[in-house]
Amino acid sequence: MSFPVCLSALEVHADTGQGKALTSGVQSLNSGSMSSKTLYLDFFEFTERPFTLVPDPSFLFWSKQHKRAYSILDFGIMSSAPITLITGEIGTGKTTLIQALLADIRGNNTVGLISNAQGGRGELLQWILNALSVEVDPTASYVQMFQALQDFLLAEYAAGRRVILIFDEAQNLSLEGLEELRMLTNINSNKDVLIQLILAGQPELRDMVRGPSMQQLSQRIAASFHLGPMDAETVAHYIRHRLQSANGSGQEFTSGACARIHKETGGIPRLVNQLCEFALLYAWGAEVRIIDENVVQQILDDEVFFPGSIAIVEPVIKFQRNGSNDG
Repeated sequence: MSFPVCLSALEVHADTGQGKALTSGVQSLNSGSMSSKTLYLDFFEFTERPFTLVPDPSFLFWSKQHKRAYSILDFGIMSSAPITLITGEIGTGKTTLIQALLADIRGNNTVGLISNAQGGRGELLQWILNALSVEVDPTASYVQMFQALQDFLLAEYAAGRRVILIFDEAQNLSLEGLEELRMLTNINSNKDVLIQLILAGQPELRDMVRGPSMQQLSQRIAASFHLGPMDAETVAHYIRHRLQSANGSGQEFTSGACARIHKETGGIPRLVNQLCEFALLYAWGAEVRIIDENVVQQILDDEVFFPGSIAIVEPVIKFQRNGSNDG
């Protein structure tokens, strides 16, 4: 988000009752007392933006449920689970957890990451081969591509390497695609699975695998976790953590502001980031170093924050025995 967009919002509302507190900030910005190139970083003495929307494992806040979700991912890998499932609403931190997992994976592992994979039979297999850096002839048939994948998996197993394939935004897969993934878990050494799948996606992914036609797939899911929103106390800790990670004091937001941010965002981390980012921009424009409920209210009055539809779902964790290798 560029500063001119926010400045326009400030200028439009500077003559309203709610915008009076920000008028002096707009005037000082127009006079060139602050550089828009650094946004609010110099003003708050941050080393970087604390509420960027780009998934960054270094900013990961280990809430209780995020710790549990990560433990499920770790368990899935260590136990050689055929399939591990992580679901959650948009912006609850699934991709950030995946990035943290990728950063932590050590040892003899070959990992492929696929985001937003779509397409029917054959196309998904091409995505998989590409993610694992398996080269095939562009004119290869489906059978030839599948054989190339199977040969690769056998070679990796013989070399003592575990193959892990991660699908982010897996709700975009079709039922046919999910069934194709299930078939991959049939590739085994009669003792060990040769490929482990991690599926991460929005709540509809959980609904898809629960469908009657996906019974064999669901039996291969050894563990699953559903990420819910943060409660008010966790949101306050989350905001302080992000601020301190960027060299802030963690006290830039009052407890009242944190409570209001939780109320307006439903505790969804991505929405919390968006609203906090606006709050820092507004405070910078007004040269206010402490963000209280009035600053948050000004943002809401200006209608520059769009939370969309917020669904509240409690976190759910499930374990089951690994499915058999039949069918």
